Formats: sequence, C-alpha cells, structure tokens
Amino acid sequence: MSDLAALVADNFYIWTRAIERKSGAGRGGGKRISLYGIERLRALVLDLAVRGKLVPQDRSDEPAGELLKRIANSPASFKQRRKSAAGLRQAVSPINLPIGWELVRFDDLANPQAGFAFKSKGFNEIGVGLPLIRIRDVGQPFTGTFYDGEFRDEFVVDSGDYLVSMDGEFRVATWQNGTALLNQRVTRLQFFSGELEQSFVAIALQLELAKLQGVKAYTTVDHLSGKQIAEALIPLPPLAEQQRIVAKVDELMALCDALERESAGAMAAHQVLVEELLATLVNSENAADLAANWARLESHFDTLFTTDASIDALKQTILDLAVRGKLVEQDAGEEPAIKKLKGPQASPPFGIPANWQCVPLQGLGRQVGGGTPSKSRPDFWEGTIPWVSPKDMKRDYLSDAEMSVTETALEGSAVKLLAPESLMFVVRGMILAHSFPVAIAKAPVTINQDMKAIELDQPSMAEYLLRALKGLKPLMLARVERSSHGTCRLDATAYGSFPVPIPPLTEQHRIVAKVDELMALCDALKVGIADAATTQKHLADAITERAAA
Repeated sequence: MSDLAALVADNFYIWTRAIERKSGAGRGGGKRISLYGIERLRALVLDLAVRGKLVPQDRSDEPAGELLKRIANSPASFKQRRKSAAGLRQAVSPINLPIGWELVRFDDLANPQAGFAFKSKGFNEIGVGLPLIRIRDVGQPFTGTFYDGEFRDEFVVDSGDYLVSMDGEFRVATWQNGTALLNQRVTRLQFFSGELEQSFVAIALQLELAKLQGVKAYTTVDHLSGKQIAEALIPLPPLAEQQRIVAKVDELMALCDALERESAGAMAAHQVLVEELLATLVNSENAADLAANWARLESHFDTLFTTDASIDALKQTILDLAVRGKLVEQDAGEEPAIKKLKGPQASPPFGIPANWQCVPLQGLGRQVGGGTPSKSRPDFWEGTIPWVSPKDMKRDYLSDAEMSVTETALEGSAVKLLAPESLMFVVRGMILAHSFPVAIAKAPVTINQDMKAIELDQPSMAEYLLRALKGLKPLMLARVERSSHGTCRLDATAYGSFPVPIPPLTEQHRIVAKVDELMALCDALKVGIADAATTQKHLADAITERAAA
C-alpha cells in the first residue's frame, strides 16, 4: 500500500505542471476540461469495465462458462461451428480476469458478416432506394448515400445491429437509422444468442480492435480483416455482471457528455465522475490491485484533479484507504493497540487487516456531554476557559474558541472541563447534513450542548482517531437522523456504538505520517489551482484596463 504514497509523491511535480499545461488552468483556474481530457476519461471508463474494475463482482452470479455452453448449443452457433469445423476454444488471458469470467474468441459469440461491393451506378444522394451504410457512416451521422438497385436479403441491416468499420478508424457502433444496406468494408455482427449483453461485447471488441490500429498497415490507411475480428479475444463476465457494467458505463458516459457540452451541470458531472473512479481504489482487493488501479488513475491525474472539489474527493479517498489498512504496510508482529478491551469488539464495517481491532467509539474512553451556562449570569462568561461550539469546529486542533467561560460556570452549570487530547465532535446541527466535524482539544476546554467528547483512555491514539473518523465520515453521516423540521442529530446509541477500526499503535503513527504527507501534496495542488485562477484574473484585468484606456 505504500506504493500509493510513493506514486503520489514521486509524480507530484509532474502532475502540477501537467495541470497547468493541459487542464485549462491558465484559461480559467482549472475549471475547464479539455476535449482530449474527456476522451481519455472515456477510455479509462471502458478499460476499467472490461477488466472487471467498474462494478462489484457477485459470487452468486452464474459463471460466464455456463452462458458459453448455452451459446455453443444454440442453432446459430452450431451451424457456424459446423461450417468452420471449430469448437469452443480456450484462450490464455493476458490480464487477470475476475472469478466467473472467461476469455473467448469473438467468433464463439457472433458471426462477423462482411458487406457487399454494391455498384456505384446505383448510388444516389436524393433518397431513392435504401440507405447505404459506408465506412464513414459507422458510429457517425449518416452521410446520405442511397442505393437503388437489386440486393440480397443477407446484406439488409436494421436499427440496433452492431457494425464495424474496417478501414481508417476501426469503430464498433450500432446502426440507428432503420432498414439499410451493408456496403463493402463494413461488417455486421450477428450474435448467436439473445442472452448476451451485446453492448458489453461491443465495448470489449472495440478495445481489442483499437490495439490493431496502426499495426502492419500496408498503405497510409489502416485495414482490418474479417479474420482479425473473428479471432479477437473478448473477456466475458457473467450475464448479470455484463448488465451491471453496461448500466454503469452508460451512467459515466452521460457524465462525460455533460462535461463535453460544458453545460451548467458540467462541474457537477465532473465531480461525480471523479468520485466513481476513486471508488475503484477503495474497492481494491489487495496491494497489487490497489497499485494497478492507482496507476490507471495516475495517467489521468491532470484531467481528474483540476478543481477544489475533486481534490477534496481525493483527500477523502486517502482517508478511506488509511482506515481500511490500505495506505501503509502492516507488520504482523506488532501488538494490538488496546491490550484489554472494556467490552466486546464491534463488527468491522468492512474488511480490515488481521492484527487490527474494531472498537465501538464509546469503548475508547469516557464520554462527556456539553452544555450552555445561563446567559443571564455575566459571571459565567468572558472568562479564560474556551467554550467550543460547532461554529468553532473548522480546525483539527482547538485550544481557543470564539466564546469563553469562567471557573464559576464550571461550578454552577452543566459544562465540564475536558482534558487535552480529548476527541470532540458535533452531534446536532444542520452541518451534519453533509459534514461530521471532529477536532482534538489541545488545551483544557468545554463544549456546548450540540457536541460530545471522548476523553481517551489512550491519548496517544488521538491523532489516528482524528483521521480515522474523517475517513469514516460517510458511514457516520448514514446514522444521522432528521427531525420533522429538518434538524440533524446523532443520538447516543448512533455515535456510541459506531465501529472504529484500530491498528497497532506503531502502525497508527505510520498512517498519520503518510496521511499528513499526502494531504500536504493535495493542499499544494489546491494552491496551484488558486494561483492559476489569480493569474488569469490579473491578466483579464490588465487586458480590460488597456482596452478602456
């Protein structure tokens, strides 16, 4: 897991320069995404899709091998295999396929049927006859060539058929313009079974054919043969997963479309896309998987992390990885952090390393509530003891607050003095609709009634717990209740029973150091974006002033 930190640190300066050059930072403070960048994001989505990294696997799905058996027994497949004297062929995958997936030749799934060389004397542009699908029409707007003459039924294409352009740019796309004719150098894909999610197979075929682009072209134009299409190797997931992948691809491509249109919702679309792709890191099964997933995102860093919101999402992912034990290496010989638990361990909210513990928040120390001294007692206020309220919870460490109370207030009201290194958090207020503020008391302080605190049995764990609770924010917010008038609150059971993964103390120190290192890099990226925005503003002001002079 240290590979992640090394990749971030080693490539930081490359990324910051790339942001300035490619992401449009100099043209609008990093808010624009280049068309080239969007195409790269599209390619990343498809690559993750065919590797099984875009949606979770479900072991209860019927394996793809069972689907392949049914396809092999279908009449269309049987006829084709008898014609070619071929059966299902086992292929060795160049990538590690998920459990339940198979790697198959394309012609085990469909028959690639080439088009016909229609005579040009039957061509017209005035709409007489049937549309003629030429190479330039595959995946592109129809250019308007029609054919008026004789033809055989086998070359008739209908809406929904998948086609491949075989010269120039190899494209796999559906035809959507009604009944038409298949011209030469265009291939139609005749699938053997209706069970296949044809859209997934088309995606996988497109990526495989793209590898042939520019390879062994014998003229200035790339040419694709029917044999190359037939022998293309396709990773095939279980049918249910095919359907989940296609749904997710459609969702993410719609976000890319929104970015491309630069509509009012473009930045929101960008943020959702960033969060979806970052989720592939959190869902990594092991260190090698995490490193591979990060490497794929790394090559698109200059397109993904170009806004404050996207960098905030990266920060949250780093914290999430940290609290799951995926950010630094484990040492099986390290002793548990808590030698003697006050109560039973909690059930972890996700998989954690074997030598970690999971403890309910209330098991980490003494719970302390807050209060508000009477405002009618001036002798309770304007003292020297900080009285922390949610509006003060904008920093990680607090030794002061906007308001302070006196020693008299401690004696005559519900407020209690917290020991330094206590963990403070908000339990009531509208801020819980989207945030879970947490901070460490660095001096003796008091808190108001909208907050709670834990005086830790082991104050040395405070730094890790601060970052862990930030990483666990989505899970804590899921426990927030809303009253009929919209007030948000966490009741004592909700936060008290909240499970917190606890690594050995020495690993906690490593996690804190690595998180802080990565957060500093993220903050520096934000400064770079802000500096670019300031430079652009000054440039615009100078131009405006000169024009007005």
